[in-house]
Amino acid sequence: MNKFNKIIKNVLIFLVVFLAINYLMSSCQNKEEELLLNSGNVLFTTTDTEYSRTQKVTVKINNNTDQEIVIPNECPGEPFNVYKYEKNDWVQKTAEPELNCENAGDIIVKPEKEVKIVYENWNHALFSEMGRFRIEFETEINGEPQTLTTNEFIIVKEGILKQIGYGIFYRPIYNALIFLTSIMPRHDLGLAIILLTLIIRTILLIPSQKAMKSQKKMQEIQPRLEEIKKKYKGDQQKIAMETMSIWKEAKVNPMGSCLPILMQFPFLIALFYVIKGGLNPDNTYLLYAQYSSFTLHDISVNFFGILDLTKANLYVLPLVVGGLQFWQMKLSMAKKAAKKSKDKDGKKPKKNEMAMATNTMTYIMPIMIAVFTASLPAGVGLYWGTSTAYGIVQQLFVNKGGPSSPETKVRVIKPKNE
Repeated sequence: MNKFNKIIKNVLIFLVVFLAINYLMSSCQNKEEELLLNSGNVLFTTTDTEYSRTQKVTVKINNNTDQEIVIPNECPGEPFNVYKYEKNDWVQKTAEPELNCENAGDIIVKPEKEVKIVYENWNHALFSEMGRFRIEFETEINGEPQTLTTNEFIIVKEGILKQIGYGIFYRPIYNALIFLTSIMPRHDLGLAIILLTLIIRTILLIPSQKAMKSQKKMQEIQPRLEEIKKKYKGDQQKIAMETMSIWKEAKVNPMGSCLPILMQFPFLIALFYVIKGGLNPDNTYLLYAQYSSFTLHDISVNFFGILDLTKANLYVLPLVVGGLQFWQMKLSMAKKAAKKSKDKDGKKPKKNEMAMATNTMTYIMPIMIAVFTASLPAGVGLYWGTSTAYGIVQQLFVNKGGPSSPETKVRVIKPKNE
């Protein structure tokens, strides 16, 4: 109880300090905003002064007037005029990708409000070359025409890690998704996502299997490690020596469950971003030559006619994905945890801090995943649900394999010898 009170106390102190700092920063920011509002002007800027070629250029409009600002819809053209500095002159850059403009409308910035506009559908077409840029647009303020211009910003080459990520992971997986979509009946994106996810998970089967088995071994020897902590309480050197001895005896590497998972991350992260923005026409420059003629308009985004993969699904899909995540986490917990032996006094032993944290995460993580799924296009949720279902089947096979630690094997064989 004392430990719990101490934790609560530390959390409260942290929150007080955090809120105090946040209040001071927000008050300073509010003073700056008051100056802008009192100036009666429109502030038109970019969110940064430097972007890499793979970053999305974003502009910000602060309407500090008492009138609405209407930015006319020019789809498929870019929302504002983009200029690049070339040969001592500002040259306008234009792009008109193959966009579906049916639902596009005017951008309205209400009085004393801020709006951010991302060049997501035009980013590569306009900002693939390095150099100096600026953006401007014409509007009416208080009945008078005005031309607003952003600050100058530069486009630089992306870092080596991003180049490797795009070249080795993102681009091949993106082309694989387009290929699978092109051969699916009706060019069904949902079926392509499911198949691509299963292929990637199967490729990563061996390292993920090793991680699951290593995690299972660690859970099986956990009671022995807890006994050592109790027996040699306060003697950290002895605890460390005995812990190493048990690891060696059980042939367990504490990093065995981490390294295989880390190996999977680049593939799974790339797969996530491919599915999240796979239908963006601005990404078609990444297509290999044999797929360059395939048009994204032919892709069917309605999965079985009930799920639009380009839009967020707020109810059904998040519940399904969250439920699958909960099931997987329950399966990954050792069976021995459910069968708690009683101590000498006939009482059940108290849960250790690690077990309590694991038990808490078993309920919190699925909720976080469900919220995460509800906030993104349904295609991402379909990928996550498929990947989790694959992990569940894999975990069932690992659990079915029975106990794997040397200690458990001795306990099974001993009664037969007697």
